[in-house]
Amino acid sequence: MYTRRDTVGIQAGAAVLTSATMEARRDTISVEEHRQRRETLLQALDGAVAVVFAGTETGSDSLQGRWRTDRLFWYLTGLDYESGGAVVFDHTAEDPNRRITLYLRPRDPESERWHGAREPLDSALKARTGFDSILRTPFLPSRLTEAARRAKRVACLHPFSPYNAAVSPDLEVFKRIADHIPGVAIEDRTQLLPRMRAVKSAAEVALIEKAIVATVAGYEDALRFIRPGVTENEIAEILTAGFRTLGGEPAFAPIVGAGANGAVLHYEDLDQTVKDGDLIVIDYAASYRGYASDVTRTLPASGVFTPDQRRLYEVVLEANRAAMRAVRPGVTMTEVHNAALEIIAEAGHKDDFIHGIGHQLGIEVHDVTPDGPLAAGMVLTIEPGVYLPERGLGVRIEDDVLVTETGCVDLTSAIPKTVEAIQAAMAARWLAPPPPVDHRLDAALPAYPLHDAVDKEAYPSGQYESGDRSHRRQP
Repeated sequence: MYTRRDTVGIQAGAAVLTSATMEARRDTISVEEHRQRRETLLQALDGAVAVVFAGTETGSDSLQGRWRTDRLFWYLTGLDYESGGAVVFDHTAEDPNRRITLYLRPRDPESERWHGAREPLDSALKARTGFDSILRTPFLPSRLTEAARRAKRVACLHPFSPYNAAVSPDLEVFKRIADHIPGVAIEDRTQLLPRMRAVKSAAEVALIEKAIVATVAGYEDALRFIRPGVTENEIAEILTAGFRTLGGEPAFAPIVGAGANGAVLHYEDLDQTVKDGDLIVIDYAASYRGYASDVTRTLPASGVFTPDQRRLYEVVLEANRAAMRAVRPGVTMTEVHNAALEIIAEAGHKDDFIHGIGHQLGIEVHDVTPDGPLAAGMVLTIEPGVYLPERGLGVRIEDDVLVTETGCVDLTSAIPKTVEAIQAAMAARWLAPPPPVDHRLDAALPAYPLHDAVDKEAYPSGQYESGDRSHRRQP
């Protein structure tokens, strides 16, 4: 769990990490952390048997990019691309080392000629994965059925699907088992993994911050590039290249909407040329080693907001700040949303704020969301917006925040969002492009001020202590 001790404070809007979190800066989640997640889940099941499936790759998946395992499976194992795999949790197993078992599909020499060699089930694989028990998937039906017979309780972990879709994979299997074994009870434990995933460890926060550092690099380049005459797609390409200079990859398809396209929430055509006087809504961010960031900025094509644009922008900015002030453990996302909505409604734009205030962020951009209020360690997006298609513009401002014991830390504040900071950053766009940067992300962490203006209005005085900045890139 990520606690307040992991955060010293904030200076110039940048989250600051203690040595404990700095030590957690690594490029993957450790084998031990994955093991601890599985042990935590086993205990939470309270004797019920459960299974998490990796999913199955189909023949057409490879044409759409590399297939990935179900994110619940990946969260528990760190294993990707393991089609047909599963993890079984069985507290009734006599051997403690077999209470959590990884099942992997059999080796296939012909398939391996196409896709690469797969490892044997040996001590090296157990050490690499952290599993004491690994079997091939042909054993799964009999072993899972026997576990259910002993426990007489099975627990669904995969999220339930809508009534007009196929049932979730574990429920489908458990219904078959219940048809074969009288007295087996099927339980709903689908909130266990969302609750675990929502509260981030220090290592997870470090990976999200690395994704944000890559995102900052992309926005710095975009701020210097944007001007009338460029295309929406060219802006997206500049951002993507910036992400990749620091090891990031796009977390989702880019949304870059100029003028009236900025009033389309999920605009993805990116086929228009930016015109003088346009506002450009950019919703695009990087992921890093499986963890996502999610940022939106609204930028003036000319580098300067018109008076009307500035008035609307300031409304959305104040809504962004109000929502952040509302974030703390124990409040609900509805309360956070209402804090932003109050500001927007007072400005006469209640009906123009047509979406929720934000969502959970982590392994997925729209990460799993547990029931109940916010808790320390969650990472959320805060993204109020006002959309006026009849006036040919939209404004959205989105940041990623870490919930602390007393409030939140704005993790994405290094990307300009005040009018003054945006205009100052865009004033440099006529200069030569920045020199190449070190592709090693850790080399980029010591110092990277994109701007030095503290958004003091966003936070009550004294809410955060000062400290050294932790994610900057050398210019």
